Amino acid sequence: MWILGISAFYHDSAAALICDGKIVAAAQEERFSRKKHDASFPAQAIQYCLSEAGIGPRDIDRVVFYEKPFLKFERLLETALAFSPRGFGSFRVAMPVWIKDKLFQKRMIEQHLKEMAPDCDWRSRLLFSEHHLSHAASAFFPSPFEEAVVLSLDGVGEWPTTSVGIGRGNSLDIVKELHFPHSLGLLYSAFTYYAGFKVNSGEYKVMGLAPYGEPKFKNLILDKLIDLKADGTFRLRMEYFNYCVGLTMTNDAFAKLFGQPARDPDSELLTQFHMDLAASIQAVTEEIMLRMTGALSQEFGLPNLCLAGGVALNCVANGKILRDRKFKNIWIQPAAGDAGGAIGAALACWHLFLGNERTLNPGDAMQGSYLGPAFAQDEVERRLKAAGANFVVQSDSDVIETTAAALAEGNAVGWMQGRMEFGPRALGARSILGDPRSRTMQRDLNLKVKYRESFRPFAPSIRREDVSEWFEFGGDSPYMLFVADVVDSKRHAMTEEEKKLFGIEKLNVVRSDIPSVTHIDYSARLQTVHPETNRRFHELLTSFKKKTGCPILVNTSFNVRGEPIVCTPEDAFRCFMGTGIELLVVENCVLRKQDQNEELKLDYKNAFDAD
Repeated sequence: MWILGISAFYHDSAAALICDGKIVAAAQEERFSRKKHDASFPAQAIQYCLSEAGIGPRDIDRVVFYEKPFLKFERLLETALAFSPRGFGSFRVAMPVWIKDKLFQKRMIEQHLKEMAPDCDWRSRLLFSEHHLSHAASAFFPSPFEEAVVLSLDGVGEWPTTSVGIGRGNSLDIVKELHFPHSLGLLYSAFTYYAGFKVNSGEYKVMGLAPYGEPKFKNLILDKLIDLKADGTFRLRMEYFNYCVGLTMTNDAFAKLFGQPARDPDSELLTQFHMDLAASIQAVTEEIMLRMTGALSQEFGLPNLCLAGGVALNCVANGKILRDRKFKNIWIQPAAGDAGGAIGAALACWHLFLGNERTLNPGDAMQGSYLGPAFAQDEVERRLKAAGANFVVQSDSDVIETTAAALAEGNAVGWMQGRMEFGPRALGARSILGDPRSRTMQRDLNLKVKYRESFRPFAPSIRREDVSEWFEFGGDSPYMLFVADVVDSKRHAMTEEEKKLFGIEKLNVVRSDIPSVTHIDYSARLQTVHPETNRRFHELLTSFKKKTGCPILVNTSFNVRGEPIVCTPEDAFRCFMGTGIELLVVENCVLRKQDQNEELKLDYKNAFDAD
């Protein structure tokens, strides 16, 4: 049986296709439309999924949307009434959109599906999951656990903002919920907005900025903004927030509390105040999540925890939950945000609605999250020639040797191999790679390749068998969702002068043998690379280790600021020609920058809106 899951109409639209409970394909619409966080109906992602499976629209047995629009409309109405008359402004703006489109999403979805197959009875095939059930299903059913506590945290679904489920076999029951407007995701987004970053996009910047500051405002947040209980449940004090009644996240009372107005998004100035603010909300988030997971462990007595929802992408908090050891094992859906809801909706239909049994995968069922398009060698060559690229074709072993040598020489490498990743992380299929031993690689990649803020950290990709030699971490982190510290033997002691530095001044201090992936608190967001899921990337790391003694590479997503991760060979070539990437490797095609036609160079620095 073929089941299509769809997430759409808010942000990060996506489609996922499963066959008899197995995930066949999944992709975000942004990768095809080239519009960051594209919220439109995922028509191109659906077409890809069907093509990957070799089926047509008429072969789909069920289509499952990841949430229930009428319940969201109910929340909009009740919120407007509860905060009346202050909520009338936002209600007036939202209502025309809802009445025109969102209130009739079922009909809209049917119309989009009919464009693919006009003669199909889509209404009889169309189902709706609930938002947090989709999150929970995306976390539990692909996990390697027979039973687990399932914690989902995000901004808001229909009503829930936090939910707890218990998964056993093919069952999944939601047993606890926190409801809007009390939301950890929206609390974090409020600080994202206040710091001048884009909501639903810039939260990871706040997380990356946090180590540059001190959590000076943590107690103020806990005293004034939130009523936090011992078990991690909480209520926000809404007089400081504006998202229920206005078109901004925070209000004048919030600004007065912290003593400054919200930072202008167009301002490049980030002060120590903003760094301390980031450190403070990060510390509060960790406190809430640790209290919550500790209480859930004690209440349910299960050894396994699954996480999903946008907050589950906070890898710093995840690392602390792992080290807290309240749960023996933790598994996090790699597409933890709304895109992953497409997979969850489809799996919820297969197991919960249709009652089918579940077969455990010894690793997990996400297949390394390599669920997107791949391109055969002859197609890559054809596409690159049509784009005007000059390249050589090398054998498998020569590709590895050439790439490892270029990396060891300090070059930035665009690396496109196999199936594209599903979710926000580049995991060695659509990556920009660099030498982690370089003192300047982090700054150079940020400013000359990614065209983004210099403080943004990069992740190390390391062979799984080498991880404990370099990091205080002994498990698996294939999806770059845990932070761990560099081991003492690889650290460099700071001088007294260096210890006196503040804020961004700390950036250039060499803290370890791998400075380009060591954040200023000696932490790193790990990806462990496994030959079972990405053989070629593992071989590249092995070759690099033979040349340098280091089994680690800098790994960042293959895109520039504001651009979706590349999908096709043409996308990769354009990004290559618009940035400081010196070598591009697409399957077995190797492209050097100096061999390219100068007339094809692009100005990528301002090609996309800031994220």
